[in-house]
Order: sequence, then C-alpha cells, then structure tokens
Amino acid sequence: MDNFRRPQRVKENNEFVFGIRAVIEAIKAGRDIETIYLQRGLSGGLFLELKTLLTGTLIPLNSVPIEKLNRMTQKNHQGVIAVISPITYQNIEDIIPSVFEKGEVPLILVLDSVTDVRNMGAIARTAACVGVHAIVVPLKNAAQINADAIKTSAGALFSIPICRHSNLHKTCLFLQESGLQIVACTEKTNDFIYAPDYTMPTAIVMGSEDEGISNELLRVADHLAKIPMAGKIESLNVSVAAGVILYEAVRQRTV
Repeated sequence: MDNFRRPQRVKENNEFVFGIRAVIEAIKAGRDIETIYLQRGLSGGLFLELKTLLTGTLIPLNSVPIEKLNRMTQKNHQGVIAVISPITYQNIEDIIPSVFEKGEVPLILVLDSVTDVRNMGAIARTAACVGVHAIVVPLKNAAQINADAIKTSAGALFSIPICRHSNLHKTCLFLQESGLQIVACTEKTNDFIYAPDYTMPTAIVMGSEDEGISNELLRVADHLAKIPMAGKIESLNVSVAAGVILYEAVRQRTV
C-alpha cells in the first residue's frame, strides 16, 4: 500500500476556486476536485467550454441556486465554484495488480452511499489500522473529503488510497474478475459475518445507514453476511459495523 501514498498538504478548510475560467484552468492543471457547484440555468460560451471539459471526468457536479453560491463566497464566482480536494483520488484498477505483485492478499472496502463525513473519517481510520489496501466510493452520494472527515480519520485519509468511481456495480465486477470475492455486510441474510473466508482476496461492501446496500450490489455479491444483534437496537452505526466485520477479517488472517 505504501506505493500509493503521496505527500499531502493538510488544510484546515477545503480550498475554493471560483469563476468559470479559473475552474477551467484548475481542471486542465490536473487539480484534484472534490465537487463543483454550478448555478442553475447558467449558460454562455465559457460555460459550455467548462461543460465540455467536464465530460468523462470523475468530478461530481451539483446544480444549486445562486443563493448557495453567494453563501460560499462573496466574491465574483460567475455561477461556478470548485472545491479542491485535500487528497489525491486513485484508481482501483492500478492498485489491485500492485497488491498481488507484492505478494499480499487484497482487502478492499467499498462504501455504497455513505454520506456522513464523520462516518467516512472513522471508517478510514479503522481501515488504515487493519491494513485495508483501498477504499472505494461512488462518484455521487458519497461523503465529501473535508477537514471534518480528515480530523475524524486522525489523518488516515492521507495514508490510505481513496478510489472514486462512477459505477460501483462495474467496479465490483472488475474486482471479481481480478479474483476478489465480494462480501456484502447486510441484515438481509441468515448468514453471519463469520461464515466467509476472509483469507481469500476480499472486497467488503458497506451501505448507508438509511438505505443499506443497493439491490444491484447485493445481487452481484458472492456472500451476504450480517452482524449478530442480541439487544433491542436493531442496527449499528456504519462506522462501527465496518470495524466489526473488518476485525473479523483480521482475526481470520492472523490466526
């Protein structure tokens, strides 16, 4: 995993780039962008140039009223604000081969629509502690990597590769084709998290607390596994649940 670590500059707040031309130049310069906010109804030649440049990129776009942009900055934003990411996103397609080449058994964490930044930070901290090789998140409906997420992660978000992909279903198929089993942590099964063999190359999928894992990902999973619950509360916080199943994987790999 060390091969994928890159020097990062800690920021107290995510950096903004505002103005259409400035955002265009930031994209061309290869800056890692967390998200772009676009004013609803925006038009014009320069805006069309921006839209064309964004085609095929993995940059989340949010169409918002001008009032939101005005709250973000009082400067002349021209209807466009880009939030610069404090981390460098990576590609899972590059990571998996390298893990195998080093003689290691891949352990990947896939987060399906986990949007709370503190949950993201807590999950990343646990993942780094147990030796997860990478965390995969979707392009949309994912927690923003910001100062709160980084603080909650105790800096782990700077050391563990975060991979952002537009289609988690296709990503899971790629992982399976690469020899990984997909284990979906869900209550929609009778099998417990102790059943799968985590000594095999594995990708663990965690879902959002309100919706859980999407049916599309549940259908592609090799194993469905639930955490046993004995009390009156029927579910765990997703960051706690991720810790439980990850440490079962660690237990099996270290026995």
